[in-house]
Amino acid sequence: MASHDLLDRIRQRLGDLNRSERKVADVILADPAAATGMSIATLAQAASVSEPTVNRFCRSFLAKGYPDFKIKLAQSLAGGTPYVSQAVEPEDSAADYTQKIFGATIAALDEARRQADASRIERVVDYLIQAKQIHFFGLGASGAVAQDAQHKFFRFNLPVTSYVDVLMQRMVASSCHTGDVVVVISWTGRTRELVDIARVARESGAVVLGITAPDSPLARECTETLEVATPEDTDHYMPMTSRMIQLTLIDVLATGVTLRRGEDFLGHLKKIKDSLLETRYPSGKH
Repeated sequence: MASHDLLDRIRQRLGDLNRSERKVADVILADPAAATGMSIATLAQAASVSEPTVNRFCRSFLAKGYPDFKIKLAQSLAGGTPYVSQAVEPEDSAADYTQKIFGATIAALDEARRQADASRIERVVDYLIQAKQIHFFGLGASGAVAQDAQHKFFRFNLPVTSYVDVLMQRMVASSCHTGDVVVVISWTGRTRELVDIARVARESGAVVLGITAPDSPLARECTETLEVATPEDTDHYMPMTSRMIQLTLIDVLATGVTLRRGEDFLGHLKKIKDSLLETRYPSGKH
């Protein structure tokens, strides 16, 4: 297994480790970068275990010993920000849960960046740049992303709407024509209403683009998809990191469309931005 998966393997096996090995894992996962600089004696002391326990822990993760384990750990860190799942606990302080949430979000964004398929992004931008009109559909947390997308894409001088109500989505989908683009945003891709609406829009002649989970029911109804999966469980927890990834992908697509429009289009964008100047107080001290 690739070295960049080491931290994720440690996280996944926490429940299988004995009490002493779990202490070693907790120290490493709390600060992987610091662990790469620890001697075996320092790590053993930090975990309140013996040095043989540390060695046994390392060998259980296919390392020849502690020095080899540290090399694999450093390679894991070099591969990107590790996604270390640390669930918020009832006794967590503000400092604890703040660090956990920021850490999980940063790690998930980094993982999404590494998963992003540039060729798919190019194809999605191709569809968007040729659209006669664009509709963004989302429900719940993804509905807020759909509305953000409307705020960004209306600047491109074409009709853009966003809908967060399933009845409106269904009616709009059924009234679509060739040249229309419908972008359906759903982290799980398993919401029945959105899957049905995507099928209706496609049967009406629209291009249907999905920002959703790989191999999901929604993905199978789409003309093209941007598929990014992270370990967040939106069935049980607030969809925090998923929303940030979706918003970032919308920014990527908006940037792609802007670049395709060329330098001549920048004046139009500046005109829109300048229209807000009179609505703001000057920056700096008053």
